[in-house]
Amino acid sequence: MSQREVAITGGPNNTKAMVTGQEELLVKISSATTTGLATETTLQQVETNTTGVQRTPSFLRQSGGTGMVAADTFSMSFASVGTGNATVDGTILKPGETINFDAGALNNTLGAVAYDTTTIGSELIIITLT
Repeated sequence: MSQREVAITGGPNNTKAMVTGQEELLVKISSATTTGLATETTLQQVETNTTGVQRTPSFLRQSGGTGMVAADTFSMSFASVGTGNATVDGTILKPGETINFDAGALNNTLGAVAYDTTTIGSELIIITLT
């Protein structure tokens, strides 16, 4: 197969894509500040980091008070295990209900979440990953 080259609109000046005879797709960027080809070697350098990172779990049983799970956690879970309603982030969590928050993609984190177990009989089990 011969090389075929097409211009890509909407990119930097003179951005082009080319399919080579070896069935490779090359992207050429040429502007006032940048010039180069995105090859297999250069694309591997920007490949998503999939190296595992060990997270630290924590477990808290809370009743008769208020508190906050700090920001920058990767996931958190609240289980209402008492006989009364608890409040998590301003929403009532009835006995037997569980809610989970997960930051999702790699290295995303959650904001702080407040909880309240001052209602008689309310109790939460809170699990976080930091």
